[in-house]
Amino acid sequence: MKPALLFLVLPLALVSFGFSTTAPQQAPPAHVWRQSIKTDAARGTAYDQYTLTGKFLKAPQRGDFSNRPALVVDCNPPKESRNGKGKFEGMSLLVGTSVKIHYVEPEEIHGTSYYPKVFVQYRRNDGKDEKEQWAPGSDKTSISIPKDALKKFLRAQTIDITVIDESGSPIVMKFDMADPTLVEQGCNVDE
Repeated sequence: MKPALLFLVLPLALVSFGFSTTAPQQAPPAHVWRQSIKTDAARGTAYDQYTLTGKFLKAPQRGDFSNRPALVVDCNPPKESRNGKGKFEGMSLLVGTSVKIHYVEPEEIHGTSYYPKVFVQYRRNDGKDEKEQWAPGSDKTSISIPKDALKKFLRAQTIDITVIDESGSPIVMKFDMADPTLVEQGCNVDE
């Protein structure tokens, strides 16, 4: 073979061998808890935040649905707590539109105040529906989730959550739950 022809064919052969031997790039898993460090300017402290995004199965016409719904867990990092372990601070469901708030009469009446609550229905692993009342967030587009619900959620594979928006339309969200280890260790959930 002539040397000039060899110089033309050799680069083509190397390129074709290079493409055939490289492994395809794998996309990162879609359902993972994403950890970030946030700062509370009012207190001058930093905290860990874990976020898991879901999807809307049924969303009303109004509201900002450009973002996906999200479960957000806030925790004090281990170095900030007394026992050297992370500490659960709170959990929220970010919906993206104003939710219907009901004013519920307290069990024991002290004056004329009523508690604002959001009626929530959720189902774990396509099981039986559970109905609870959770506190709305200050912006009324998020809902505070109690710690006992977080414990249930972390043990599930899927969670379907239904709430009602301010116009009375149902909003249905689905979360494929990720490996809970990061949140359990970072927030010391079992205590």
